[in-house]
Amino acid sequence: MNVDPGGCARKVVDVHGAAGVAWLKRLPSIIADCAQRWSLTVLPPFEDLSYNYVAPAIREDGTPVVLKAGVPHLELSREIETLRYFNGEGIARLLDADADLGVLLLERLRPGTPLVNLGNDEQATQIAAQVMHTLWKPAPAEHALATVEEWTNDLRKLRACFGGGYGPFPPACVDRAEGLFTELLGSGGEPVLIHGDMHGVNILQSERAPWLAIDPKGVVGDPLFDVATYLCDLPEAGIECQLKDTLKRRAHQLAEVLGFDREQILGWGFAQLVLRGWWSFEDHGCGWEGAFAHAGLVAALLWEVMNALQNPGGG
Repeated sequence: MNVDPGGCARKVVDVHGAAGVAWLKRLPSIIADCAQRWSLTVLPPFEDLSYNYVAPAIREDGTPVVLKAGVPHLELSREIETLRYFNGEGIARLLDADADLGVLLLERLRPGTPLVNLGNDEQATQIAAQVMHTLWKPAPAEHALATVEEWTNDLRKLRACFGGGYGPFPPACVDRAEGLFTELLGSGGEPVLIHGDMHGVNILQSERAPWLAIDPKGVVGDPLFDVATYLCDLPEAGIECQLKDTLKRRAHQLAEVLGFDREQILGWGFAQLVLRGWWSFEDHGCGWEGAFAHAGLVAALLWEVMNALQNPGGG
């Protein structure tokens, strides 16, 4: 049984340490227990896994499903809570779960083609906006979910990690991101329940609805966090002018379709990319450079938009 496609084990250990090592040893028995509990035939796992084991499976009655298993922790419990609250609207259905064991049984979306493979970025952006709009719901009155504000506060850990300094990170970028988060958090409306990881791999083609989301983090706060996530979902490598053109068109299209200001979308995008870079360093000790390179492109676009607003008659 291959339990480590795409280097999943390394990522699990990077994030969970000794608990991750222990979980990897238990994983074959966890899969066997799930197969018996839910009468499943578990097939080989999907490729390019990240922090969880995810595999297609078939129930005794022939129904195709997905088995997801991860190290039991708060984020996984929040995913279960979020899926129950969304109840299949705009997203794959949760069929059963055991938070203590860290396992979920999910609706399998078929054909399951990721939105990122569509080949038409303008059309894909339109679809992503529609999926986001379907998903967003008023925040539950009582919940144990993370908030966007809590997530943004993670950036404060950066200087604490380096004794008040910035380590390898550009100080101006970090300071600007912190300032933008403070400004943007104060300008949002009523908090809503959002996906939290809205990129093109987490939107799949489906028979039940044309496109549905998967793998929600389940976060309460400003929906612009989801918009910015999709905006900045770019390949690590690419020609700078083409990446900038993609960002510019997406920002305009998302603003038009969802009714947000481009300035706010780009502001969230810049600050979120800096946060994303810090998270990569915090989890793995590397891998932050790509996010900061994209942040530079977003910053340039944000300056252009702000300059145009301040000088509407300028050439």
